[in-house]
Amino acid sequence: MIPQASGAQLVPGERVVLTDRKGRRYVVTLEAGAEFHSHTGIIQHDALLAAGEGGRLRTTGNAEYTILRPTLSDFVVKMPRGAQVIYPKDLGAMLMLADVYPGARVFESGVGSGALSMTLLRAGAEVTGYEIREDFANRAQTNVASFLGPDHVDRYRVELRSAYDGIDGVFDRMVLDLPEPWQLVPHALTALRPGGILVAYTPSITQVQELRRALDRATFTQVETLEVLHRGWYVSGQAVRPDHRMVAHTAFLTHARLLTSD
Repeated sequence: MIPQASGAQLVPGERVVLTDRKGRRYVVTLEAGAEFHSHTGIIQHDALLAAGEGGRLRTTGNAEYTILRPTLSDFVVKMPRGAQVIYPKDLGAMLMLADVYPGARVFESGVGSGALSMTLLRAGAEVTGYEIREDFANRAQTNVASFLGPDHVDRYRVELRSAYDGIDGVFDRMVLDLPEPWQLVPHALTALRPGGILVAYTPSITQVQELRRALDRATFTQVETLEVLHRGWYVSGQAVRPDHRMVAHTAFLTHARLLTSD
């Protein structure tokens, strides 16, 4: 577990995000006696520990950095990864579409690098994940433990198996990030409780078409597909305009609710 003191006080072993004037972010694990190096100079870790969260320090090259603990969004973008992660703009939407609540029994497949897993766990869910690659499973569990700590790991179980072969147990929610989610629809009829919600993350529209056909043939209702577009705005005094760049398509999010069988 990454140690963390209360309030603004920082302790060795914690991660911090250092942000410069241009918005560039660096995730640093604090260590007594160590140094942070960048093209703008050096900051002593001891000085970071003394300044605390919310503090500001200058490098030996006189560049200013702010000091903050990383948010979940910061960690997801910067964390070690094997598989490509689901980015924050989609993670937030998936959390709401799945209506995840404390104590919810959530089935996840596959777990990839653990970005979705830690988002679900942070919301209080009990997560069971299926993953066919051992290196991905290990990376996900390491990332979850590193950021969230043992209290959350106790609610996280990852099994090395394919969800296409079947799902054991009954769940309140299913969140899927795998190539052929339509193959899990027949399994969802018994693994998802009536009224439960299925959410699938699919990069291509052809995947959406196959999934929607499978959901239409089964006892699902309120089926919808959407995508989340993220556009920032430039605001400086009287100059206000949309940013020239935006994070547009990453994936389609399809969600549906299960009814009782006829």
